[in-house]
Amino acid sequence: MYTIIDIETTGNGIKGNRITEIAIFKHDGQKIIDEFTSLVNPQCPIPYFITGLTGIDNQMVANAPLFSDIADTVLNLTQDSIFVAHSVNFDYGVVKEEFRQLGVAFVRKKLCTVRLSRKLIPGLRSYSLGKLCSSVNIPLSDRHRARGDAHATVLLFEKLLQTPTSQTVFQTFLHARSQEATLPPHLDKSEIDAIPQKPGIYYFKDRNGTIIYVGKAINLKKRVLGHFYDKSEKEIRLCRETAHIDFELSGSELVALLMESAEIKKHFPLYNRAQKRNIKQFGIFCYEDRKGIKHLAFNTLKHIQQPIKVFYNLTDCRLFLKQICSTYQLCPKFCHLQLTESNCSFYESTSCEGICSGKEQIDGYNEKVDKAIADLAKEKAGVKILKEKGRHVNENAFVLVDDGQYRGYGFIEDTLEINSKTDIEAFLIPQKNTLETQRIVESRMSKIKCLEL
Repeated sequence: MYTIIDIETTGNGIKGNRITEIAIFKHDGQKIIDEFTSLVNPQCPIPYFITGLTGIDNQMVANAPLFSDIADTVLNLTQDSIFVAHSVNFDYGVVKEEFRQLGVAFVRKKLCTVRLSRKLIPGLRSYSLGKLCSSVNIPLSDRHRARGDAHATVLLFEKLLQTPTSQTVFQTFLHARSQEATLPPHLDKSEIDAIPQKPGIYYFKDRNGTIIYVGKAINLKKRVLGHFYDKSEKEIRLCRETAHIDFELSGSELVALLMESAEIKKHFPLYNRAQKRNIKQFGIFCYEDRKGIKHLAFNTLKHIQQPIKVFYNLTDCRLFLKQICSTYQLCPKFCHLQLTESNCSFYESTSCEGICSGKEQIDGYNEKVDKAIADLAKEKAGVKILKEKGRHVNENAFVLVDDGQYRGYGFIEDTLEINSKTDIEAFLIPQKNTLETQRIVESRMSKIKCLEL
């Protein structure tokens, strides 16, 4: 038994989306045996652009029943039947949410006529309801009204049932482990089957092949499938537009992060929000006051010409300065960690040796500041290699940092020896050093020991 359903809504995602009209046709696989159609009062305003699309306005639904008034009818009609709709995850998700707000668990098996049509009537340019009906000569009246669209879906469903391999395809789609019911309507399952459970990056593409989202994962298949189970408004829109998925292996999470960042900068995908926003940077710098005392201070990066070290949030910047104070016995007052006219609170405790109280010689204090700066510069100098896992067992990945600047990543057979910068550059895939990549690399370098050439 099947129930073919179409709804019209207020158009505000899944959780904020309320039904304004619902049509249900109960079908036994041969013919329609029952039907139900009703306007629904959504208890919220209908946006003008939705009224322009459906013709349903606030006045039409003002005296219509609430969903709670028709909930029993919907439950009874769909009981022990398979929920069928064009792009079923949208209709099913909205109906399920309406029931959830009533405290009712709504669980039905699902079939999507978009995915069924792609399998049983392959080769069409578009599988939207209007163009699909036109391609296979199905009459469609009252477009964007629940009963008109639902009845056209019934006729399409009957045509699909009559195709030679329909029984096998239907059984496959309804199998509990098939994943067909959760996949985006325009995505071929074979593309999901091809994704490995390995680290890498993945691309969601629309029907025109345009990249609309780039992501990274330690387990590509698990992460990609996670998008299809997420019922947030953004994820539902993303999945409805996804028609193809490509991927690239990285071998490790670090290389995946760097690959993802580069691809987002290159393609600027519609659904990627991360790495599009501006991040405020902070830098440490040195200056000498009128008494000749050298200060270490911090400010936003745009106000510093030659920063000694760059940070991506104020907390890390201040914590680093505190560590410098402790290591080199500097004064927190002259590192701008304590705004005070008198002696710093560290004097006679752990780090400060009395420059703030006149008990330490200026030349001696400045030498300590110079040593701190020199040691920081020495840390950045030279060629450093971060070794990572490769894409297969006989391969290693690497990330190259030259004088503190990220140069790129690459892959190399684990039997080859690297003795110089020239050796590693032969396998380097050059990349731009951006704010995001620099932050990714510096974070990793703080946790592992790098190979130095």
